[in-house]
Amino acid sequence: MRILAFETSAKAASTALLEDGRLLGEIYQNTGLTHSQTLMVMAQDLLKQCGKTVEDISAVAVAEGPGSFTGVRIGVAAAKGFAWGGEIPCCGVSTLEAMAEMAGVFQGYLCPCMDARRSQVYNALFYVNHGEIQRLTPDRAIALCDLKKELENLQEPIFLVGDGSNLCYNTLLESVPGLVLPPEHRMHQRATGVALAAAKKLAAGAECSGAALVPNYLRLSQAERERLEREQK
Repeated sequence: MRILAFETSAKAASTALLEDGRLLGEIYQNTGLTHSQTLMVMAQDLLKQCGKTVEDISAVAVAEGPGSFTGVRIGVAAAKGFAWGGEIPCCGVSTLEAMAEMAGVFQGYLCPCMDARRSQVYNALFYVNHGEIQRLTPDRAIALCDLKKELENLQEPIFLVGDGSNLCYNTLLESVPGLVLPPEHRMHQRATGVALAAAKKLAAGAECSGAALVPNYLRLSQAERERLEREQK
């Protein structure tokens, strides 16, 4: 099975091609250009460089959120369009779970964090035991003060990943000395993790339909919050 994956949940964008569990290639870009400018060009270039065509793709995968509302929408729309054209499965996966898939082989806690503004992060907590990943919490938008209370009594190292890693490290380190900040090249979400997470879902028999795929924002947008506040007055 060949899975073409998209990751557009934050400032960086990437696309990856996975063939039967083997990474054929990945293109990653963190230049500040909009995802609508770069994503499909990267996908076309990746397929060409790997010697594949659209017809060779068995399934498409995408980070369905949480993350940047605009970024997630662009990625989901691209994946749905690609899957619809080829009549192939379209698999949405948690942005946070995809980051966990990229953690590598170690023992300790993995704490993906994405800056959600308003002193909050999008977060989930995982435990990794030499490559085996156990989810400990659902995806959530959580206040930094509440995350601190959850992490401060953990006894093993806590590895931060995601574009909110620096925020969490700088804010919580005094109370949570077990935090480990990754190097820049290991910090951000990548399409390879999306492909790996999707491969697990597909292998487990999950039905992945483009028609059923919707973004998972975890909370209302600012515009929607402001509209509700006006209606309640």
